[in-house]
Amino acid sequence: MPSHPTDAVTRELLVRQLETWLPGALNRSRRATVALAYAGGDADSADEALRVVAEYADRLRGRRLTVLVLATAADLPARLGPIEADLPAEVAVHVVPGEADRLPVGVKAAGAAGAPVFSFVDAAGADPALPAAGVDPAVLAAAAVGRPAEVLLRLGAGGSARAALGEAGFPLVTEVELVPVDGGPATTVAFGTGSDRSLEAFKEALWAVDEFAGARYRDPADPAGRPLDIALDPEPGPLRRELLAELTRSGPRTVTELRRYALTSTVYRSSDAVRALTGLLDAGSVTREPADGRLGGDVVVTAASPGPPA
Repeated sequence: MPSHPTDAVTRELLVRQLETWLPGALNRSRRATVALAYAGGDADSADEALRVVAEYADRLRGRRLTVLVLATAADLPARLGPIEADLPAEVAVHVVPGEADRLPVGVKAAGAAGAPVFSFVDAAGADPALPAAGVDPAVLAAAAVGRPAEVLLRLGAGGSARAALGEAGFPLVTEVELVPVDGGPATTVAFGTGSDRSLEAFKEALWAVDEFAGARYRDPADPAGRPLDIALDPEPGPLRRELLAELTRSGPRTVTELRRYALTSTVYRSSDAVRALTGLLDAGSVTREPADGRLGGDVVVTAASPGPPA
């Protein structure tokens, strides 16, 4: 059982992202790699990740999937053994004693470069003095060797990896803070990819997580920093504030540009931008051109004043 509400949310995000990534990777290439790296802890999400792989066993004929698990949990081989025993021969599972900083060596040994790679790096228990709150840049660079590459990253309290992921070769990055409802330190989850479709899928997964998991989200880009309940239709207040701040900084933007801003710079989905813009228009905080008709992608939106939204 997870020891903390943020553990449960992170584990569910890992499962959902693997369920999205695996079919595409197996269709795209005859070989692919899943790398799971843990800085301390019991690596409980590795069990769930391997079960997801088992669900796609029927799609592996003629392909090769390598699952690399780097962790210090002494009982991990015994835990994963029964799951591994039911996997087809096309899946090679390598459990390597060690922490996340061994990912570069593991990925190289697995011959992962040039084929799809999905990495999960749990650095919440790492030294907070390290860059990106515990993640060595070499680890992120190793996660980026895939063609394509995606990474799901968990950081300790106050961590941020947006800049580091960009420097490592992930052009699209999103972050969200996980805030326990009953108190305790927050953690940060970051996702890096090169695909708009994958980023959209991650955002869908983000808001489809169990709303009763005991955690809420906080958008690092929200000026007010107010936690949000997890919901399929998230409360649009923070996004209204963020869109208005962007319009005030950058001047008039089209709805298409604002939808992309929501996708790439906030925790929200691009589809949430229309609902937030409608609220801003109703409050008189922004104006639009043309003034009437559907709020389509070519409609230009302008901040009416630098004041806060209603």
